[in-house]
Amino acid sequence: MEKIYEGMLGETPFFVTTLNLQHLQEIEKLQLEVYEYLADKSILQPLSTEEFDYILSGNGMMIGAYVGDELMAFRALLNPPVDDEHLGYDCGIAEEEFHKVLYQEISNVSPTYRGYGLQKTLAQVIMGHIDLKKYDYVCSTVKPYNIPSLKDKFSQGLVVKGLKIKYVDKLRYIFYKDLRQEQSAFTEKKSISMGDTVGQQQLLKQGYTGTSMYEDQGDWFVVYEK
Repeated sequence: MEKIYEGMLGETPFFVTTLNLQHLQEIEKLQLEVYEYLADKSILQPLSTEEFDYILSGNGMMIGAYVGDELMAFRALLNPPVDDEHLGYDCGIAEEEFHKVLYQEISNVSPTYRGYGLQKTLAQVIMGHIDLKKYDYVCSTVKPYNIPSLKDKFSQGLVVKGLKIKYVDKLRYIFYKDLRQEQSAFTEKKSISMGDTVGQQQLLKQGYTGTSMYEDQGDWFVVYEK
């Protein structure tokens, strides 16, 4: 396997490689392990065999972190099909540019190797391997109060462009990043509880963008700017 990144988890060496269809069984085994470990299973939308197959067949990119011959984390980018649910609509991207959009898809880390910042490391590696001649935008969805995933998106410079029902009945933040330019400067700032869905939706309609989050007295707040 070609190593595209090498590092240490404490005293344990690991490496990152690009995954393909030959790794499908390992990927699904790890996804099941992570899903079974979750106390709140609603925070993870597991991918089906067909969805993994679609990504691994050239419609995106998936990387995996190994300790020895054990897959212990993976992260995926998806080149999505254009349909009515396409996140480009939610982020104000022109339809003729939808082919330039990648989704940050599932990211799984084995419970055995939590606490080493692996999700963040894999984010940096996979974002660094995006073909910037082919793609201009990255989008993603995250459930409110899924704090690790929200921190992950904000740390990469993605911003909140929407908060709405997706996947039939699931409330999700819609994250967006333009790979061609830095985030523009803002002059107005408001903080609002993550639990105030209507208030956040009103700010988004007024042209505000969610740029960061913080904890205060047991609740989480999202900072909106414009």
